[in-house]
Amino acid sequence: MTDLIPHKDPVDPPLTPDEEAIEATRAPLMEHLVELRDRLLWSVGSIAIGFFICFAIWHILLAWLLLPYENAVIAVKGAAALKTGMGLIYTAPLEAFITQIKVAMFGGFCLAFPMISFQLYRFVAPGLYSHEKRAFTPFLIMAPVLFIMGAAMAYFVVMPMVMQFSLRQELAPATGGVGVVYQGKISEYVGMITTLILGFGACFQLPVVQVLLGRAGIVDGQTWLENGRYAIFGIFVVAAVVTPPDVISQFSLAVPLIILYYMGAFLVKMGDPKDATPS
Repeated sequence: MTDLIPHKDPVDPPLTPDEEAIEATRAPLMEHLVELRDRLLWSVGSIAIGFFICFAIWHILLAWLLLPYENAVIAVKGAAALKTGMGLIYTAPLEAFITQIKVAMFGGFCLAFPMISFQLYRFVAPGLYSHEKRAFTPFLIMAPVLFIMGAAMAYFVVMPMVMQFSLRQELAPATGGVGVVYQGKISEYVGMITTLILGFGACFQLPVVQVLLGRAGIVDGQTWLENGRYAIFGIFVVAAVVTPPDVISQFSLAVPLIILYYMGAFLVKMGDPKDATPS
């Protein structure tokens, strides 16, 4: 007879305000995919708008990208050298036009970066608790600051240093001999400097990634510190891939990344929960 008595389900504990907010945003998988599509469309659309804006002023952007080369020529050969054959060349019919497109794409992505970051945050924010949103906010500020620092280092330090080193490899012709003269292609130069700017900016996000993984409880500070030698090896591999095939630019990226890695590791270590001391 006892089996016929209906059992009462245990009463679920009341939801906290954070849990209620997350439950309110719960949706089927298809709705999440639709939202992801919309966020991607907004991001792609912002890149397209930025591209057309930058394509209209590509000559201004190109002049800005050429400044490190101009300064390197002046430092090595003097200002008069810019008028005597030290300009960049193109060797294919559409090379100059394609370079304009690359410059506009680079500028368009930079203009659209805040919108892309905002769309990414709006996509993940409904699944975060309020304290997680508050913890995430400083990194939204920290990420662009580090990106600008990395891009500035590539533009103001690494690129002039690489170009000065390259220009000093010229050989004056001996009597009756053949000289070695630098004749750079505009497409190769633009590809190099934009890759360095974006690569340095992205790699400088390393402390942000470390701290976020630490806040999520995935990797603690002690683990980052104990595996430093493996990280240094990985940093040099990344630097070899991101930078041009020369030792100067590789070390110029690897050394700051190693410093940033240990800064991030110590930041995570400071935020780790303290071990309970034995009584």
